Amino acid sequence: MQECILVGCDLHDKTMLLKMARGRRAASKATWSNTPGGWGRMLAELRRRAEGRSIYFAYEASCLGFGLYDFLSDAGVKAFVLAPTRIAKSVRQRRTKCDEKDADHILELLRAHVLAGIALPAVWVPDPQTRDDREIVRAWLDVSKKVTRLKTQVKTLLKRTTTRRPEGLGSGWTQKFRAWLRGLTRSRSVLPAGARVHLGTLLRQLESLEKESKILRREVERLSETPRYAHPARRLMAEVAGVGLITAMVFLTEMGDLGRFENRKQVGAYLGLTPSSDDTGESDRKGHITHQGSPRVRRSLCQSVWAMRRDESCEENVYYDRLVAKNPKKKKIAVVACMRRMAVRMWHVGLEAQQETDVFGECATAAM
Repeated sequence: MQECILVGCDLHDKTMLLKMARGRRAASKATWSNTPGGWGRMLAELRRRAEGRSIYFAYEASCLGFGLYDFLSDAGVKAFVLAPTRIAKSVRQRRTKCDEKDADHILELLRAHVLAGIALPAVWVPDPQTRDDREIVRAWLDVSKKVTRLKTQVKTLLKRTTTRRPEGLGSGWTQKFRAWLRGLTRSRSVLPAGARVHLGTLLRQLESLEKESKILRREVERLSETPRYAHPARRLMAEVAGVGLITAMVFLTEMGDLGRFENRKQVGAYLGLTPSSDDTGESDRKGHITHQGSPRVRRSLCQSVWAMRRDESCEENVYYDRLVAKNPKKKKIAVVACMRRMAVRMWHVGLEAQQETDVFGECATAAM
């Protein structure tokens, strides 16, 4: 084990800075281009140094995805992708950041893991199919967020110009309200010329994005009917109050293989729905939730909790009402508690459904 090759990598868009060491020996530095050709040359050099021994490689997760991880894993390298938020750094390390020191730090973490068995702050790497499925759901969420932002901009523009909605148009984005907005963009409207131009471009963008949102929703619906998601999604929508198609698909694609969680505490911690803790001496103070993990899942869970609240016949409302009764001024605490409770329920139902379909079991067997 001491003769294995250990590599800590500081990965960038165009380059890879590596610190390489054999066992406990001193590290050497090398730089390659972050391209398929650079990957191949780097792998050839690592194999030359290893001389048939095992190679361990670690780098931090980033917006560059898992392409390098896939390449290394397929080549027989034991690769790890580390979570930047879980790598402890001193104040001095944060203030004197440089690529070589970052690579050194990653190498030492990897060395401690391989040689001494210290836990490595590695992330779970989803399989390529899960990653690709996420793109569809995330695209719909992104467009929906832009639609909401544009509607807010329109209402803010009306407030700035002291233009009030006439009575009889309803309280939401009704067809009459939209027709009235289009009328404001015409030359004889009450809006000044600059405001008319601004409102016109906002409405055109809104119309385009709403069309795109409908297209992407159909794609999400199509994805939900595939063998991997059809049974779990149907069960989540049928058995968990407040959960609709979008929440079910966001949960399934972002969480991936639900069998990797051992208990409900791990689910809550992964989603950032557990309180932070300041435990020192005899004091153990709980703070706000950690906000770790996917904000997309938390946002969807929050929406589902409010959908559940609108259903007066839902038994889960009793739990919410009991929490609010204890502390009426802090209803957000009750909402977060319901979100965590809903996530755990979805995990139980989704895990059972995934085991019935055995999609991830087949993927794991194929990977081995």
